[in-house]
Amino acid sequence: MKKRPQLTARAAILAVVVCAIAMSLAYPVREYVAQRRQIAQLEKQQGQALKDLQVLGQRSKRLDDPAYIRQQARVRLHFCGAGEKCYGVLDASKKAQQPNAGSPPQARAPWYQTLWESIEAADRGTGRRVEAGRTPAP
Repeated sequence: MKKRPQLTARAAILAVVVCAIAMSLAYPVREYVAQRRQIAQLEKQQGQALKDLQVLGQRSKRLDDPAYIRQQARVRLHFCGAGEKCYGVLDASKKAQQPNAGSPPQARAPWYQTLWESIEAADRGTGRRVEAGRTPAP
């Protein structure tokens, strides 16, 4: 009985041909999958853009309505029409929370002016001397 070889020449050629076909199809299949993914993403973006367009169209229609414009002017700008009496309500609870509710607000000097005055005071020697690690007394 004659022993047949495990790998014949025909089988080797067939394996090489199958590998060549697989390798030649790998790149187009990869590109196809990538393009399908990109198409799906673009369709999703298009759907979102159409939704945004509908919202903006509805907003544009509302802005064409004079009643809506008057309502927004009243709400946002506290607009009062001609011949109307308008009242402003002050919230007393906010005044109670502020430390100087009864006195007019104190205008603070800008930061650069405060800095310059401290430099001038240090130059004249009129500033308070602070030891390291201690905070100055008021």
